Amino acid sequence: MNHSTVQGNWTELKGKIKTQWGKLTDDDLKAVEGNIEQLSGRIQKAYGYAKDKAEKEYNDFKAKNLSSAKSTTDAKVGAQPSEPPKKFSF
Repeated sequence: MNHSTVQGNWTELKGKIKTQWGKLTDDDLKAVEGNIEQLSGRIQKAYGYAKDKAEKEYNDFKAKNLSSAKSTTDAKVGAQPSEPPKKFSF
């Protein structure tokens, strides 16, 4: 997922992050708004997790939420199907 896709879905994503990790503050979310990759560090600090646990939670969240946001965004933008339409001859 690229930076512009995250930015476009930030409001929705921020709600999901707050639901998943309620200890994160608005300041934490503001700090990661420009770089979602910093989220695992914020999770680690807020919850006292080891680095690997925070990264696992972040990666699980990203896999679940960011891939679906990308699919939704692609559909809105009118992404082309993976196969070109079949041509028929008469």
